[in-house]
Amino acid sequence: MARDGTTAPTGPAAAPVAIGQAASRSGVSARMVRHYEGLGLLAHVPRSDSGYRQYSEADIHTLRFIKRARDLGFSIDEIAELVSLWHNRRRASASVKRIAQKHLADLQDRIARMQAMRDTLAHLVHCCQGDARPECPILDELATDGAP
Repeated sequence: MARDGTTAPTGPAAAPVAIGQAASRSGVSARMVRHYEGLGLLAHVPRSDSGYRQYSEADIHTLRFIKRARDLGFSIDEIAELVSLWHNRRRASASVKRIAQKHLADLQDRIARMQAMRDTLAHLVHCCQGDARPECPILDELATDGAP
């Protein structure tokens, strides 16, 4: 059971590790580990008598979860919600799916806008002679007010 009373998948218990080893094992930089902790994505991490943070296997697993979610482009707010759902064994998978579907729709919208930008730029590059003449359809397009 995690410190916050919820559960998360974990392996065999191991001795807590310092931030450098937690960072190395999770694939997240020490700076980002501290950042995620500051944002509350990790439960309170205990400190040794000398003041060093001590990360458990569950903490490292959570860091890996966060890294994977970041790699998929989820926002910090979405990740916070996903971590909470992951730790809550009474969650409804519909809640997780709703977050993923919204993120997927956002990605599809961004991809469509980027493809439109690519198509416009490819057309402009094709139309530009790229020679010594001063006429340039790329600059002409950039100078327009964007109105149809």
